[in-house]
Amino acid sequence: MSTLIRTTETRGIRAPRRAPGIFALGAWRTRFELTQYFRSFDTLVFTFLFPIVMLGLFSVAFGGEGDMQPAPGLPPIPIGQAYLPAMLAAGLLLSGFQNLAIDIAIERSEGILKRLGSTPLSPVSYFLGKIGQVAITGVAQAALILSFAALVLRVPLPTEPEKWATFGWVFVLGIVSSSLLGVAISSVPRTARSATAVVIPIVLVVQFVSGVYLFFYMLPEWLQTAASFLPVKWMAQGMRYVFLPDAYAALEQNGEWNLPGVALALAVWLVIGLVLARLTFRWIRRDA
Repeated sequence: MSTLIRTTETRGIRAPRRAPGIFALGAWRTRFELTQYFRSFDTLVFTFLFPIVMLGLFSVAFGGEGDMQPAPGLPPIPIGQAYLPAMLAAGLLLSGFQNLAIDIAIERSEGILKRLGSTPLSPVSYFLGKIGQVAITGVAQAALILSFAALVLRVPLPTEPEKWATFGWVFVLGIVSSSLLGVAISSVPRTARSATAVVIPIVLVVQFVSGVYLFFYMLPEWLQTAASFLPVKWMAQGMRYVFLPDAYAALEQNGEWNLPGVALALAVWLVIGLVLARLTFRWIRRDA
């Protein structure tokens, strides 16, 4: 009888729900960030579609005289193929660095981060949501750029599996390091209004120095050396290996693609970005 009573009493008692884990909250936050991203028209234009538009403009503006041959002995290639690696690297920078740096700075200035800091959402889940959004939109952007280049501009894409494998690890290292550096630099703007003014000039200078809008071999030697200290230079160099003929390695700074150097440089920048993001991220500014 006592057993029956205890069983009947416990039927009405619900077991306490377990709080969502870090990764579950990160997945939820990723869905939220994606929804916000695609609802923002200016974000779509200036981070998602911008590299595609620039690739089309460069092809139209400089492709009227046919294929380019930067040096005797090199096979001629379409202008679209010459700019494709740079636009892919620019997409990684815009999606990761520029997007997160401005977005987080605005959220901090408007008090959104302060409110999130009082919820069960941990900084790790918040970061997972941001980087998850950047990864998904970055993959979609790269697929759109490649489709546009192949179908509209008639750019020949590589068929060798090893080149696509290289594209994969350059893309992953590039998008993660850009995202972490964006999180770190987001602590610099003091207000939402100044976020764009601080971040976009940095992005433009880095792109010009790294050979995004100007072909890297056209830059003076000292500027090429300076660009070696920037991650975008290595992203673009890895992409050039994938999409340009092998003979074009002669135009690189040391006459070779130097893929181990690309991997090492991007890995170092990933670690630097992780350390800086960890040291600088706060739900609210210390001087607020």
